[in-house]
Amino acid sequence: MPFPSSPRARSGPRRRSLLAVAPAALALTGCTGGDSGGPAGEDTSAADRARARAARDSEGLVERYDAVIAARPGLAGRLGPLREEVDRHARAFGGGRKASPSSASPSVTPSGSPAPSATTVPGNDKDALAGLAAAERELADRRVKALGGAPGELARLLASVAAAGAAHVYLLTEGDA
Repeated sequence: MPFPSSPRARSGPRRRSLLAVAPAALALTGCTGGDSGGPAGEDTSAADRARARAARDSEGLVERYDAVIAARPGLAGRLGPLREEVDRHARAFGGGRKASPSSASPSVTPSGSPAPSATTVPGNDKDALAGLAAAERELADRRVKALGGAPGELARLLASVAAAGAAHVYLLTEGDA
């Protein structure tokens, strides 16, 4: 005799909970330094250039988050954790940026005038989030394409950070749906 299905809610984590935790788990497992896992004598200068480029890309993304947080302070609670994770990615690639969102104020040129912002923030929350999601998606796609030529550990790091970027895209575009 088959048991009737229970009308109660399913137990266990929901998809939204898993997607919110996935980037942090990837950061903990994938954003570590260490042996490249490749053969001795591999082209380390190419790997170093790829690592430096990935760090710069992540630092640029942090700057975009900073600009949006500065222009749209109501989004700071939602964007702060994502921004901090992108900053951790930059450091995992060897970047040295350790700035906080509060340092997102415009820089001042030697003449004393504010430096022109390279990032223009749209006038509403939805468009600002869509711009960040597009930047995350484009960067994740570039990192996936770079996997083929990357040595072992760098390839694993690129894959982990690309996966985190894809999760960020989801959280930025459909996370509240």
